[in-house]
Amino acid sequence: MIRTLILLLTFVSMNAEELKVISDNFKADQQKGVSVFTGNVKVTKGSDELNASKVTIFTDKERKPYKYLAEGDVSFYIVTEQNEKYRGKSQSAVYMPNESEYQFYTKVDLLRLDDYRRVKGDKVIVNTVQGSAAAESTKDEPVIMIFNLQDKNTKPKSLVK
Repeated sequence: MIRTLILLLTFVSMNAEELKVISDNFKADQQKGVSVFTGNVKVTKGSDELNASKVTIFTDKERKPYKYLAEGDVSFYIVTEQNEKYRGKSQSAVYMPNESEYQFYTKVDLLRLDDYRRVKGDKVIVNTVQGSAAAESTKDEPVIMIFNLQDKNTKPKSLVK
């Protein structure tokens, strides 16, 4: 199947960035402000990347996105304004660009690449401007946070010969 390449919108901000969506299929209803991408969806904006089986983008009257809904085998890479880098996966995700907030749901596995802190839970929220994160479990399982601790007397593995 030939993949559909859609250059959806260009954002005007301090650092104008292009929003690029690649998918197998695309449907839109301009009157409702809803664009639905299905099949191997890849959304990129700057260095951020979001992949899913389905992504729905909701736009306002000026055709600016105010909400992204990603569903099905979601994977992502995001960089905060503090230059913290995150990689992870979940079953669904919501991105609210006006709040600079990502919300990840169901079987969330989030890894902060800078220091290898890992959070697992059913709901994880990351605000890319404030550099804040929160996690909770919606089932009987706890939130799990894993820290990579290093002994002061031990050299990092990459330096050990």
